[in-house]
Amino acid sequence: MKCPACGNELTGIDVGEITVDACRNGCGGIWFDQLELNRLDEQHETAGESLLDIERDPAVELDRERRRKCPSCEDMVLLRHFFSPLKMAEVDECPGCAGVWLDVGELALIRSQFATKEEREKAAEEYFDDLFGEELDKMAEEGEERLRKARKFANSLKFICPSYYIPGKQEWGAF
Repeated sequence: MKCPACGNELTGIDVGEITVDACRNGCGGIWFDQLELNRLDEQHETAGESLLDIERDPAVELDRERRRKCPSCEDMVLLRHFFSPLKMAEVDECPGCAGVWLDVGELALIRSQFATKEEREKAAEEYFDDLFGEELDKMAEEGEERLRKARKFANSLKFICPSYYIPGKQEWGAF
């Protein structure tokens, strides 16, 4: 496999029970297949420490604005996004195989953000609430208002038609 950042050949490194692909003597980046990063992204996951100092060539300069291709999928462009709500580390992820590319130093940055999975999930919930909380609360209020109006309308119908026409009031119907 070729490095998506500098074109160097990636080499496998055994880390615990998984094997990741690293750009040794190139840019120092690391390729994680689907879900592999989740096993090494927290400080207590000691196996990930061995990946913090990949041998690299200091002469290799990266163009972080250049679009990168997935080393596993043909003709698939990696999508860049923040790894967590703290917006400290940007990662490149393949929309096809869900592999993740980390540039040199990004694994250390990711590992420093949260000590546990629970901390990360709490931060994500708080971020989601900051972004959408007001809007979701407003939608819930509108939903309650619609439900109240629908019940009021349904109650007005019970004087017009017998109860066996109202859904849930008969034993024989499709409702």
